[in-house]
Amino acid sequence: MHDIGDGHTHDHEPHDHEPHNHDHDEGAAARWKHDGVRVIPGDRLDPNTAQTPGMFRQAAVNAARVGAQKIWAGTVAIAPDAKTGVHHHGALESVIYIVSGRARMRWGERLEYVAEAGPGDFIFVPPYVPHQEINASTDAPLHCVLVRSDNEAVVVNLPDVDAAERPETVYWVDPIHKHP
Repeated sequence: MHDIGDGHTHDHEPHDHEPHNHDHDEGAAARWKHDGVRVIPGDRLDPNTAQTPGMFRQAAVNAARVGAQKIWAGTVAIAPDAKTGVHHHGALESVIYIVSGRARMRWGERLEYVAEAGPGDFIFVPPYVPHQEINASTDAPLHCVLVRSDNEAVVVNLPDVDAAERPETVYWVDPIHKHP
């Protein structure tokens, strides 16, 4: 038995002496070649994902792009001084990582709670929490990485909830969003 330093013990020995077979057949090698690690270039993200007024989401990792079964990941950009519409993400948990800029988050039934985050900060959004993302800067864009706990982007826009900070009309012009 080994003492692992916290008062608990393991009743097995390390298996360093067991041989590992690294000679895989060609089928397994081909499977890993095409179904193994994937690199998604930052300039090839997919804008064909659920959107909320006032922000621009792009998918990097999802079921359609890489076969992800349990997560969705992508980016979000919010223009200077822009405010999103109120929304939630259903049963999904979300994590937002601030790459650059300053985020102000409002949440709650009436968006009565507020917090700010900057570069290097993480924001956790639990399931079904109504929220609004706001770029707290008037002159710099807000860039974030977004990860959700399922393979598809679930976005439930809540137009009947009054935004604590009124969303502005921000037109995203890109391959799938034409200027009105």
